Amino acid sequence: MLEKFYPDEYVDSAYSIDFKTLFDMGYRGILFDIDNTLVEHGADATERAKNLFVKLREIGFSVCLISNNQKERVERFNKDIQANYIYNAHKPSTKNYFKAMELMGTTPKNSIFVGDQLFTDVYGAKRAGMTSYLAKPIDSKEEIQIVLKRYLERIVLHYYRKHLSNKHKDGSSYENSNH
Repeated sequence: MLEKFYPDEYVDSAYSIDFKTLFDMGYRGILFDIDNTLVEHGADATERAKNLFVKLREIGFSVCLISNNQKERVERFNKDIQANYIYNAHKPSTKNYFKAMELMGTTPKNSIFVGDQLFTDVYGAKRAGMTSYLAKPIDSKEEIQIVLKRYLERIVLHYYRKHLSNKHKDGSSYENSNH
């Protein structure tokens, strides 16, 4: 039952993802959550964020920001990024995941979603048939409703790690295969 919340990949940071390899694998679009995925909650785009989007465009990716936040916040972040964006996205509803892919000219099979929350970001991406990356939150200071969700996320991530551990024990890991 919890598998519907499991990310395809769990990474330390959105900035640690090997985007060039993903492009080489055939991915063409990346959807990003903003707050606590790319910057601290409510922060403007940092140099690091700006440089990431320059790099992604150089690689050849289409990008779209998809946030449950309000228009002013998303536009303020996007001022120096200049990406497609969707605000008030109602994640985990799939409607705006599909709208974002339409804006980018991509499909669920060649798009990736990167976010920091299981119950909105990852769950919505999985429901839309996309590859999902869960990034560890940038900042530990969060609003109370997110703090409560983080507690539940820890439970799901415990079973996710157990699931991964069991997959490796059954011989499906790279180390145990004949590569």
